[in-house]
Amino acid sequence: MNGTPPIQFDRTSGVLEGANPWERSAALALVAGSKVSSLFAHRGYNMCANLLRRALPERDIAIKLNPDAIFAFPYGDGYWSKLLNRSFKYEDELELLFRDSADVDYTLLDCGANYGYWSVLVTSKPFGSRKAIAIEPSSTNFAKLADNARINGNRFEVMQSAIGAARGTARLSGTKHEAFSIAGTADAGGEEVPVLALDNLLDDGKVSPNGKYLIKLDVEGVEIEAIKGGARILQGDAVIMCEEHGNDPNHTVSRYILNETPLTLIVHDPASNRFETLSELSILDRIKVASHVGYNVFGTASAFWQDRFNRMNATASQRVH
Repeated sequence: MNGTPPIQFDRTSGVLEGANPWERSAALALVAGSKVSSLFAHRGYNMCANLLRRALPERDIAIKLNPDAIFAFPYGDGYWSKLLNRSFKYEDELELLFRDSADVDYTLLDCGANYGYWSVLVTSKPFGSRKAIAIEPSSTNFAKLADNARINGNRFEVMQSAIGAARGTARLSGTKHEAFSIAGTADAGGEEVPVLALDNLLDDGKVSPNGKYLIKLDVEGVEIEAIKGGARILQGDAVIMCEEHGNDPNHTVSRYILNETPLTLIVHDPASNRFETLSELSILDRIKVASHVGYNVFGTASAFWQDRFNRMNATASQRVH
């Protein structure tokens, strides 16, 4: 963060404070752009917002997600500015699971945490004040992640690392902060980062083999390697949440979970608002409607967590779509 105090925005009340007239006008444009582009799965929104950002002073905005959660990012950021649109829901299938798990003593392993959105939320009181370890490889992202931990009382742990099949180092590359990756060929460009396997968190005493875990793997193309590196932790009471990219008609990550692991594969079906257990993948052809969007799938070997999914399905008709 620079020395300028951040703009403040309360998602509950819609109140925007600390913005000058130009920044207020930009907020209206960012909200309108989100509402219009939501009809097309927000295609083009990031690019337009990032163009607008060039005309704005370099400054952060701190968004009050709920009375106990503040999430800060650079004002005008194309990925996160959709949060200014109070009707926008970010990965609502994950929020369903996190909200339902508020009474469970679990730890979120937030892998590829970016600026820490889910770690901020899960550790807040409306989500049960659960524990979280936020793991992010990019040094620039990590600085913002650590700042969000500080803003929220350092109530979650932060680690700078990529997640892969084994401990080591890798080259991180990319131009978008939400899409940095260690996948692909290692070249001279990019940033050298440490790599951890999920099971190394057990080896290093960061987590207990007897704990309950929700594991978000937002690892941009190395999901299968990350799953391979978590064989032991995934034998216990754990759920992995992985991205299935809309531009992958082969459903590679889901196919691997279904055919090559002992995990049960689950996906949230927006048509029924239920979490469906999959024995084959054709439902993903219907769910994955936008090629530029990522869709979350879940994998678990835990009877405890499967029972929680079943319980959520029993109340699906009571939830607002």
